[in-house]
Amino acid sequence: MKNTLIGSFAITLALSATSVVAQQHMGDMKNMEMGKMSAPGSQTMHRARGTVKEVNTQMGVVTLAHEPVKSLNWPSMTMGFDVKDKSLFDKLTVGKTVEFEFMPADKRYLITAVK
Repeated sequence: MKNTLIGSFAITLALSATSVVAQQHMGDMKNMEMGKMSAPGSQTMHRARGTVKEVNTQMGVVTLAHEPVKSLNWPSMTMGFDVKDKSLFDKLTVGKTVEFEFMPADKRYLITAVK
């Protein structure tokens, strides 16, 4: 009985700590409009400027540390984007700052142009 009580207390404590961490993370994202962030059904084109952090040509993904995206009310952040045209990887080298266009596609975001 005592072990069950201690185990229950430990689980409750762990769940409470997880909730606090999640709330702190969401506080960092409080200015983001979640409806716009998760609008993969729309075909709206967005523009941003960012620095290439990682390139994975096999997966067709580039990781960018981008500036705020006003059209989505996003703050600056680092995230992965799918790349539509594999020839765009020629312009996406690690450390390079680029201007890019992207759109929602299948619950992710797809880069369609790089300058």
